[in-house]
This record gives sequence, C-alpha cells and structure tokens, in this order.
Amino acid sequence: MAGRHGLFAAVILAMIVGVAPPGAALAQDATPAAQADDAAAALEATTQKFNAYIEFMNRTLRASESLDRYKSWVNMKTGPTGRESIIYGLYEPYDTQSEEAAATAALTKPPSLPDLDSAMRDYIAANAALAPILREANGYYERADYKTDKIAGGKALHPRIVAAAGPFLAARAHLETVMRAEKAKVDDLRLAAIEKREGRKANWHVANIMMKAQRIVDMLPSDAQPVIDIAAFDAAMADFGAAVKDMDGYSAAHPNSFSAFESEPRELLSQLRDLQQALDRAKGDGRRANADTTWIVNDYNMMVTTSQSATIFNH
Repeated sequence: MAGRHGLFAAVILAMIVGVAPPGAALAQDATPAAQADDAAAALEATTQKFNAYIEFMNRTLRASESLDRYKSWVNMKTGPTGRESIIYGLYEPYDTQSEEAAATAALTKPPSLPDLDSAMRDYIAANAALAPILREANGYYERADYKTDKIAGGKALHPRIVAAAGPFLAARAHLETVMRAEKAKVDDLRLAAIEKREGRKANWHVANIMMKAQRIVDMLPSDAQPVIDIAAFDAAMADFGAAVKDMDGYSAAHPNSFSAFESEPRELLSQLRDLQQALDRAKGDGRRANADTTWIVNDYNMMVTTSQSATIFNH
C-alpha cells in the first residue's frame, strides 16, 4: 500500500453560469445576467478559499510524514531507549509561513463555510503546536546528540511529541473528512454548470471522470487506514466505470476530442479493477489483499495533469 494519500488537488476555477457554490447568496431580485455574474464571483471566492486551505494542507503533510518516520523506530508508549537497532530520527517540517498566512486570511473571507472554516482553524493551531517540536527533535537527531547524552534529550522530547501529535492527527483527519465533503459539493455544482453551459460534451466528460476518479483515490487503503468500506468502494468503482464508458462513447462519436487524455481513464480503470477484485476477496483489508496502490496513485496524478489540457484543441 502507498503510505499516505493525504494530498488534495487544487480546485480548478471554471466559468459558472447561474450556479452558486455552498455558502454563497445571490440577489433574488437581480436579472439573470447579474445573478450569473454574482455566481461566477462567488465561485471564484470559494475557489480561492479552497485553494488556500489545500495548499496549507499539502504543505503540512510533511509533519504527518515526520511522525510516521518517528513511529517506524520508536515505541510510542515507552519512547526511545537508545538501544534501538537503527535510530532514524524525524523529517524536518517544511516552512509553511506563507501558506499558513494565506489559510488564516481565508478563514474570515466569504463565503462562510462554518464546518470547513472551524476544522481549518483547529488544524492551523494544531500544526503550530507540533511543528516547532518536530523541528527541535529533527535537529537533535541530525546532530546525533543522543550519542553524547545517552538519549536523555530524546526521552525529554518524546512526551512533548506525543502530546502535540495526538491533536494534530485528529485535527488533520477531521479536516480531510470535511474538506472532501465540501469539495464534493463544489465539484457537483461545477459539473452541473458545465452541463448547463455546454451540454454533456468533452469538458463535461473530463470533469466527470476526474471527480469520480478522485473519490476512488481518496478511498484507497493506506498504511494509516488499511481497511476500507468495500461496499462504498464498489459503488464508487461502478460510478467511475460508467463514466469511462460514457466518455468512450462520446469519443467514438466525436473523434480527437480528448487529446492524450483519452486512453488514461481506461488504463486507470483497468488497474483499479484488479485492485477491486483483490479487495473484494479480502473484504476491504488492503493488507490481506497485498494492495500496492503506488502505481495507481502515480497514474491518477498524471491524469490530473493531462486533464488540464485534455480538450485544448477543441477551442
């Protein structure tokens, strides 16, 4: 299994006509054209908020990776002893000052998304508490101070790491859950708006494919969550399979609609179906399924990139 899938794709701003995102309010007495302008402005504001949050979440994923490295060689209940066969230390957290400032500023900007804003506020505070301790611990282990103080410094750092790690990981998990739910709402509105503006043509199919693919990737088993809800996974797979088949039908009727993107959803679907069979046999347990999702995640990330220019030659 891949160790962690905690990266979020940025929200891509698409022109919206007459569809407002969650938390936005449109003037009911305005003309349709004015309402469309208001909706577009509301979507842009929502996109900016989401992207500020996502950039901070992705940048601070390094703290989660640092904790994973620490847990790989330390007994978290007893702390380091100095007798470990290998002392790996930790990873140094990335500098997140600019991302934190942008996310903090976004908290009070419209639209108001109470659940997401609250979860982000808690996560910012949890990261601010943990990151300096991880940075201090990284320095301690990189300098190999434990070789001269009989790991006294490591023993002193351990309870501080544990005390800050618990709230951080809980805040991160809650934020990821809320972010996925809120992002799914915006994605659904974006898809509906594309259909309203253009119909179910090339742009709609690309957006539909990417939404359904991301929902599956978000559900993949990982070291942090090895057992998945197999019924929900199978349902998401059915949706993705139908989306790929629909896109293939559109492509057959409208050749050269998708540039290099065209074959990628089929290839990803094929890989996912192999994984699905293994997970079904293992009742959703990625460990029993011997599920290595690395290539799936890599191919999905490549598909994210190519989707940006998938229909460029149609314009």
